[in-house]
Amino acid sequence: MSTSVPTAPGQAGPRNGLLNRLYHGETEFRFVPRARRWFAISGAVILIGLLGFAGRGGLNLGIDFTGGSQWEVPAGEVTVSDAEDAIEGLGFAEVSVQEVGDALRVQTPPLEGSDAERTEASNEVIDTLSGLTGAERTEVAVNEVGPSWGQEISEKALRALVFFLIAIVIYITVRFELRMALAIVGGLVHDLIVVVGVYAVLQLPVTPATVVAILTILGFSIYDGIVVFDRVDENTRLLSSGSRMTYSEMVDLSLNQVLMRSLNTQITAIIPILSVLVVGSLVLGQTTLQEFGLALFLGQLTGAYSSIFIASPLLAMLKEREPRYRALRQRLSEGTGSGRSSRSASSVSSVAPGTNDDGRSDDETPEGEVAAPVAPARPKGPVPPRPRPQAQGLTPATRTHPPRPRKQRKKR
Repeated sequence: MSTSVPTAPGQAGPRNGLLNRLYHGETEFRFVPRARRWFAISGAVILIGLLGFAGRGGLNLGIDFTGGSQWEVPAGEVTVSDAEDAIEGLGFAEVSVQEVGDALRVQTPPLEGSDAERTEASNEVIDTLSGLTGAERTEVAVNEVGPSWGQEISEKALRALVFFLIAIVIYITVRFELRMALAIVGGLVHDLIVVVGVYAVLQLPVTPATVVAILTILGFSIYDGIVVFDRVDENTRLLSSGSRMTYSEMVDLSLNQVLMRSLNTQITAIIPILSVLVVGSLVLGQTTLQEFGLALFLGQLTGAYSSIFIASPLLAMLKEREPRYRALRQRLSEGTGSGRSSRSASSVSSVAPGTNDDGRSDDETPEGEVAAPVAPARPKGPVPPRPRPQAQGLTPATRTHPPRPRKQRKKR
């Protein structure tokens, strides 16, 4: 059942053109009735991410989480494969070389041995890279991180995420209700799983900047969900005992009313994120900005999708389980059925005499089914004059009132 936005007296009817109707909140997109389709799309994306996570050995954790040594040097004309071959020739079993802007980033497991042995091994890598690229030794940046520091970052990030979700549930429950809080948290969990799956499939490096960006996108996703649910809360007053729409239809109406606002919010948020991602990484060559901007961009897209296609249908499903809205849906379904029966009865007069409304004769009416009454056919031609009282058997003796006296004509 599609819903339309009612117009006030004196206003124009529905406007023509998608953009015009979208701007005035007069679209009639059906989001909630197609909830299974949106859930299936999200389920397929999540399944691909889980398969990529299991098949590719999990996430590509950066050196800040796993620990190890890292060197960055201006690339010059050296390719990634040339740098990998040169470092593997020094005896390193696991070597990761990435091209970051105009530089090469070389990562290896933590150097083993005493301090002197680790220093000597690091100097060998520096000499190899400087000789390969033609850069000075001072241009080679060295960074060594222990695994304990990355583990500490992971624990703090997980703790911050749990506290964040609890605070969000409390706030939305106080502001709206518990079911809206559960729907928004469901959308947040969806966003996290999708982003993690994309990073697992593409083997994008996970760094502290990525973690910060993921925590940031949760705020964007919650804001968009609050915008939608605030309108849903306002339109809930339309659902009285005599309402002609279900809760799901009211959610659809609210989504269409705030759809333009939601799109404007997402567009204005994505533009600066793209500037960080493109200008910061490609033009300035800042790897930290690239990692931060990429996570923000992916999270912004998933957040815009989940607030409309996941959280809102999930809220409608939770609310439809309440006895009040369940009874409302049942009453409307029964009213729709009785309306169809009355329309069928009113169309009996157009059926030919001697047949039922489905074209069968009166003798073919199934047993147990009452045949609809057939209206008599109207005679063709002019309507005959109304009979006089004497024609109906009323004589002067049977009249209930005295006869009218006749006028006497004057004699000439």
